[in-house]
Amino acid sequence: MKYNLLGNTGVLVSEIALGTMTFGGGDTWGIFGSLDEKEAGRLVDQALDAGVNLFDTADVYAEGRSEEILGKVLKGKRHQAIIATKVRARTGLGVNEIGLSRLHIIQGVEASLKRLGTDYIDLYQIHNPDQITDWEETLRALDDLVRSGKVRYIGCSNMSGWEMMKARGISGRYGFNTFKSSQSYYSLAGREIEREIIPVVKDQNMGLLIWSPLAGGFLSGKYTRDHQGSTNDRHTKFAFPPVDKEKSYAIIDVLQEIAAARETSVASIALAWVLNQEVVTSVIVGAKRPDQLQSNLEASGIILNEDELARLDEVSRLPEEYPAWSFMENDENIVRKHTQK
Repeated sequence: MKYNLLGNTGVLVSEIALGTMTFGGGDTWGIFGSLDEKEAGRLVDQALDAGVNLFDTADVYAEGRSEEILGKVLKGKRHQAIIATKVRARTGLGVNEIGLSRLHIIQGVEASLKRLGTDYIDLYQIHNPDQITDWEETLRALDDLVRSGKVRYIGCSNMSGWEMMKARGISGRYGFNTFKSSQSYYSLAGREIEREIIPVVKDQNMGLLIWSPLAGGFLSGKYTRDHQGSTNDRHTKFAFPPVDKEKSYAIIDVLQEIAAARETSVASIALAWVLNQEVVTSVIVGAKRPDQLQSNLEASGIILNEDELARLDEVSRLPEEYPAWSFMENDENIVRKHTQK
């Protein structure tokens, strides 16, 4: 297992993290998985044995049961794990049981600590931005949690580049602890973070944690133009994140060719592409069965060559958007003028 620094924290995290959205189930969350404590414990032990030290959950997953199960199966092994959880989503029927107010954040962290059976959270992330709460209110509450020792580091998720910079600017102005990482969606079928989120992460020396690197399973190898999945498949039931299917089928064609040449799976190559991106700190994978997790873990050892990376980049590349294309045109004109001289 390879380990990468989590931004400027000095903390090393495994390049593959285990996501726990499959733990707990329930009416709403069962579509992702309904693993009980015994089944989840088997996956966590398998991950630990492989060198995984980062485990990602959220207070909202399976209405809190994901955190409860993770806490129970890590009992006696807490020192081996870096636990990342989140706050923001609705956790109850009360009018204030949602958002990033100081009230909800403090209630949220206390509830998560209790469910996880621990006295500190390694990485506490805001799940999404909150449009009605002032950023200073949110960031001061998070800073207080770090200073209290209940939280070691804070991170953000699903934020745009300008929102991340605004938050960091406010934190810098008041001397608050800053976001150390961004958890964002990134896959061969969804490369939008390359436009502004990745530049911010690189410029600000933040960690980048990736969710849904297989585009909700669409790049798992189960889906092709000829076989578009069964009614029981997760992506058939819940097409999230959204993908451009025609473009994704072209990506899958290339993945199949590379996977066949390397005698491995389409999913492993799709994961390896994300892992081969230098800016990526850790890729969060989910699994329902040990064989699925093992397949994901094996991607950690795959180093794609220049030709393979170029082929995958070409078939999945984002179209240039303004103002990027205007810079390119100007740069090309400048080069052309100097060349002609």
